Amino acid sequence: MNLEQLNILLADDDIDDCCFFKAALDELRPPSHYLAVHDGEQLMKLLTNETKELPHILFLDINMPRKNGFECLEEIKKSEKLKNIPVVIFSTSLEQTVVNRLYQSGAQYFIRKPADISQYQKIILHAITFIAQGNMSQPTRENFVVTFQNSLKV
Repeated sequence: MNLEQLNILLADDDIDDCCFFKAALDELRPPSHYLAVHDGEQLMKLLTNETKELPHILFLDINMPRKNGFECLEEIKKSEKLKNIPVVIFSTSLEQTVVNRLYQSGAQYFIRKPADISQYQKIILHAITFIAQGNMSQPTRENFVVTFQNSLKV
């Protein structure tokens, strides 16, 4: 699969973070198809809609209203229709118990939201490139957390 064919979905209630994400994605070449939702209920409604094409990759924030990222991830991984969507957790938190729970729940990667737009671009490109290359299985626990420093290997 090539990068311009990717459907990317971001679930994040923080409008500023959505703008950063979109701006970073717009700078990547080739462009991908992008959609954002702003709460967990909206996300699950979109994903379970029979007429909608599923995303190739979902970037999921943990702390969202109505239904949080943990609840959404659990629903996604229990669904036959949705369980193969790579879910990349995109959060400001890096609490070890949270990271462990997300890994055990089947998230593909955990990315700590970076501080600036250039870091957003590099880290998003890292995750998208990895998925586009067909690396769909969950990495080892040591490689689960993607930071700005280890995304520079792309």
